[in-house]
Formats: sequence, C-alpha cells, structure tokens
Amino acid sequence: MKIHPGAPFPLGATYGGAGTNFSLFSEVAERVELCLFDGQGQETRVELPEVTAFCWHGYLPNVVPGQRYGFRVHGPWDPAEGHRCNPAKLLLDPYAKAVDGQVQWNEAVFPYHFDDPEGRRNDLDSGPFMPKCVVINPFFDWGNDRPPSRPAHESVIYEVHVKGFTQRHPAVPEEARGSYSALVDPAALAHLKRLAVTAVELLPVHQFVHDSQLLERGLRNYWGYNSIAYLAAHNEYAAAGGSTGQQVQELKHMVKTLHQEGIEVILDVVYNHTAEGNHLGPVLSLKGIDNASYYRLVPDDRRYYMDYTGTGNSLNMRHPHVLQLVMDSLRYWVLDVHVDGFRFDLASTLARELHDVDRLSAFFDIIQQDPVISQVKLIAEPWDVGEGGYQVGNFPPLWSEWNGKYRDTVRDYWRGEPRTLGDFAYRFTGSPDLYATTGRRPSASVNFVTAHDGFTLRDLVSYNEKHNEANGEDNRDGESHNRSWNCGVEGPTGDPQVNALRARQQRNFLATLFLSQGIPMLLGGDEMGRTQGGNNNAYCQDNEISWFDWESADEALIDFTARLIAFRRQHPVFRRRGWFLGKAIRGEGVRDLGWFRPDGELMNDEDWQHGFAKSLGVFLNGDAIPGLDPRGERVVDDTFYVLFNGHHEPLPFRLPARPDWGERWKPVFDTAQDGVEETAAVFAPGEEVRVEGRTVVVLMRQ
Repeated sequence: MKIHPGAPFPLGATYGGAGTNFSLFSEVAERVELCLFDGQGQETRVELPEVTAFCWHGYLPNVVPGQRYGFRVHGPWDPAEGHRCNPAKLLLDPYAKAVDGQVQWNEAVFPYHFDDPEGRRNDLDSGPFMPKCVVINPFFDWGNDRPPSRPAHESVIYEVHVKGFTQRHPAVPEEARGSYSALVDPAALAHLKRLAVTAVELLPVHQFVHDSQLLERGLRNYWGYNSIAYLAAHNEYAAAGGSTGQQVQELKHMVKTLHQEGIEVILDVVYNHTAEGNHLGPVLSLKGIDNASYYRLVPDDRRYYMDYTGTGNSLNMRHPHVLQLVMDSLRYWVLDVHVDGFRFDLASTLARELHDVDRLSAFFDIIQQDPVISQVKLIAEPWDVGEGGYQVGNFPPLWSEWNGKYRDTVRDYWRGEPRTLGDFAYRFTGSPDLYATTGRRPSASVNFVTAHDGFTLRDLVSYNEKHNEANGEDNRDGESHNRSWNCGVEGPTGDPQVNALRARQQRNFLATLFLSQGIPMLLGGDEMGRTQGGNNNAYCQDNEISWFDWESADEALIDFTARLIAFRRQHPVFRRRGWFLGKAIRGEGVRDLGWFRPDGELMNDEDWQHGFAKSLGVFLNGDAIPGLDPRGERVVDDTFYVLFNGHHEPLPFRLPARPDWGERWKPVFDTAQDGVEETAAVFAPGEEVRVEGRTVVVLMRQ
C-alpha cells in the first residue's frame, strides 16, 4: 500500500475528499505503525513514513470514511522511567472522531500477565480485543444553524443523561430509545419545551469505557466518567450503531434540532483522567503512545501515577501536547459540533501545576486567550479529591461554578438545621461572599440542590441513609452525609401526611432554586418525582434504577416546575445581572433588597445570630434592577416579598408597616397550595399573612 508523507497537522485522521491524512504525537516513539482493518477484522500495517516535531504522519489515498484503524507504537519499555511502549498493543487514536466497538477485557489488553503483575512485559496481541477508530465524513449540512447565545443570567440548565432520558419513553420508537436522535424525538423534545429550559447539560458523551470490574458484577459505567477518546462521540448512543461513525451525524443533528428550539447544549467533559487507570490498568491509548508525557507520574518512582481524581491517574496538564489535546478537543466540539459550553468534571485537577491548585495555571491562561473557547459557557466542578482541591469561589472571572455551598446550605435549611439563616441569605442572593469581589456576577454561581451524583430530589426527602446495595459494594460507596431528611419514614410509605410533607418539601426546594439569583440547574427527572430507591451513587446502574420512568411521572410536579421556570423568565428581578446593594437607591428611600423578621421589622446584626431562627421575609425591588436591556432600556419589574418559613409549625408574617415598601400585596405562589394561588386576597401594610410550616409564599406588590 503506497503511503505519502502527509502532514503533521491536524493530528488524528483527516479525510479530505480523496484520501486520509494520519498523524500521531509521541515524543518517545522509535517507529509508529498505522493499522487498517477490513470488514472481517483482518489487519494491514503501514509504517508512518515521516516525523515532524514528534508527530508521526502519512497520507493514504483512497482511504475513505468508514475505514477502521488504530496504531502500534515501537519505543522504550521501561516502567521505572515511565515508558510503556509495546507494539503488541493496538492503541486508540487520541484524536479519533469515532470509535467502533467496546474493550473486551482479555489479558492481552493489559501491560502485564495476571499471574505476574510486577514482572515481565505482556506481549500478547491486544488487537482482537480492542475497539477500532473510524475515519469519519466531516461534512454536515448545518443550514442556517445559529447558537442561541443565551445570556448567562437568563439560563436555566437541565442536567440529563442521553440514554436515561428516553430509554423508557413509551412515545419514542423502541429502536431509537436511549440515543442522540431520541433526545430530540418530538415526544421527548415536547417535555423540554414544556419546562422551557434554556440548556441541556449532557452527562459525558466522549467515548468511554465500561470498567472490567463492573462488567464482572453485571453492571456498566452508566454515567460515562471514564473517557478514552476526547473527540469521539460515544458510540452506544447512536441509534444506527457506531461501526461507520454514524454517531457523529446523529449528535450533530441533535444539536441542530435543539438550537432550532432555542436550547443550548452543554457537555460534561472529563479531561482530568482517562480509562487507563493506574499501573495495573489496561493499555488502550495514551499509556502506550507516550505515558510519561500524557500522565502525571510519581516523581520518586515513575512506575506509579499521581491520582487527584480517585480513578487511578491524572492527565499531565503541564505538558504542551496534553494542553493541545484538550484545547483541540474543546474547539472541535464548538466549531464542528456547535455545542454551546462545557462543564468540567473535577476541574481543580486541571489547575494543578506542581501540586497545589493554581488560579494562574497554564490551563486557565490558555482558555482565557483562546478566541473560540473563551466565548462559550465555561462551568467548573470546583473540586477534586486531592489535598486543597475544594476551590468553590476561586476560579477566574470567565468561569461559572457548580456551587456546592448552595447545595449544602439549602438542604440544611429545609431539613431544619440551626444557624443556617445567614448562609441561606448569601446563597439566595447569588453567593456574593464567594463571587462579588472577583469581578464576577451572580451568574458565576450555578445553583443546584441535586445533581447526577447523589440523591434525586424525591429521594432527598424520602431517605436519611443511602441504599446502594445494588452497586455490589456492601453499601460502602457513595456519600454518607447527604443532608437529607425522610420526613419521618425511611423510604416509600402509604402515610398520606408523610407523602404530603414530602411533596411540599420538593416544591420548597424547587421554589428556592428558581427564585435564587444565579443560574439554576435542575437535575433531569426531579421535576417528575424520579426516584433511584435511595441509591445515591447510581454511576453503574444502566437500568430502571437510573432511567426516567415516564409512566409514573408526577404531572402536578411537572406543572409546578414549569410554572416556576415561566415565572422566573417573566420577572428579571429573580435573575439580575448585577449584585444587590442592600441600601437605598439614590433618594428613593426604599432599598433594592430588604431582609425582614416575621414581625415585619428589618433584621439587624443580632437577628442573624439566632441559631433557632428559620424564617424570614425578603423584599426584592423591581424598580431597582441595575443595568440596561439589550436595547439600552432600563430594566423594570414588579416588586416581590418572599416569605420563607423553615419551621414545622405555621407562622404569621406581618408585612412591613411603611407604605413605601408596598401598599397592597397579592399572593402569587404558595408551596403549601401546590403553586400559584388563584385568590382575590390582597394584604395591606402591617397586615399578617399566615404561612404554613415549611412553606414558601411569594407576594407581588400591586
């Protein structure tokens, strides 16, 4: 087979219409073989003829989309120095755009023999047991696709799993369920439109691996936080299968369709580690290409890996080619797949320079200056499992963060913990204590009560303890301190009072989430009462435990959630671009924000210190919203008084007596009454409003 010199860039396999260019980076390689596979799995090896700046490359005429391939790298085998090259191992292209098949966990895919893990090199051929990369057709008719470009402060994020969303949907064709295409099937899309969310945040869709130990227990890596190819769309989510790279076309169609409905697509990305694990893990890609460049190794013994993620390895974000891989991947998803942003898993790991998390690390610098990536939505999970890894509030100005302190505080408040009132006030107003002094706005805070990792909302109000027995780890896995409250009974019950309280608590959490400043993130399924039976670590449950149960959906809760989102959209006072000042606005005599005791008096410093206090009123002035709208007009809204009663007993709230705070107040939301209260009742200054125990009431100034 005749091969031309080709070009070193772009890396990966690039089809140009008449043939395909292949390029692979390896600083330690002595030879690189391109391995081509026919329909029967027969392998043809072609040595890449050129090396430029450590990139091995060649061009093959007549190699077209659908061609399956991999690499074999000849180089040093010296684990003590961090080198693990072995041409017996077929390696996935780090820049592959599509992958066909899954890893078969044969001994051949490991670098050692099972009976001698620290001994001789394993030279068994891994080719028959490895998935294969696929050359793709890069061309796609985007038509007039335009990103919705939703301002951050107007965003409502829906965190959802591609497969779990539709796998049990009765109105989606059975052959398509669980796929990229199914997510935008008219029946599934109708639910997103009913809620009116502005963005879907998809759990990982990079090609990932199902861990061998999970498969041995009859489980799978459902969440997908086990990436192996950062530019490849996961093949199991393709309705048409992944053997020809069709998953790429399906994913692009999904993005285009969501954009037509004004919905952005945010990808959950896992650049902190790969599926190759530690020194006992398999050789699938980077480990056999250039182990010492791609991974952070223990300085004193380079056989072993630094692990800030709890998964066995951490990518070496100090190496320029690793940074290039991450940035090339991000740009591919934006420019070629048209996604609108990213949520970075365990993002603190990406910011580690030598050991500590560094706010000025190369990773942040390169994101900041990139003309493409700096313009999309960037969301950090601001922690990892290493020392000093909890970095909530410490990311640079371009970034928003999953606000773990919001989750913890709101959970504690509604389960009745003492001394939460001050923290609750901070979280409700966008966490200015974390973000206001760093050049960021309230939209820096991505507020959430639940996420994929942990209890669902229904389980949060139904269980005090985790119930992870189905994971096969004797219930040792998962978080043990959930800040949950079962309302008096553990798990399902027929007690109508307990069930009524649980329903109210769900509405309380949702009301708090959507009335808070910042970006609300709703865990997909919480709006319909989805339960995982108390499993708070369902990462391995690719079954009914995790999939949406559409036929048991709580329609009343869906309606309540949709009304809340619509209410937030209609009233910009709940999604301000700027911070509250908490003081009189230029002679108007009324503040933009006011905190009141239940007796109608403004709270003082001493009031915030009462550990028993769990109730307060919040005045939100719609006439004092800073900034202008896109047309340059002043933003004006209605004015609201939000009453939070965190006590278990009803409580009378006296309205502020001064008429300038408001002369007439009308109830518009009441979580004790399942949402909007259709009433003619109007309250005057100084009048009492009865608020049921554990309830949120929203009053609008008339």
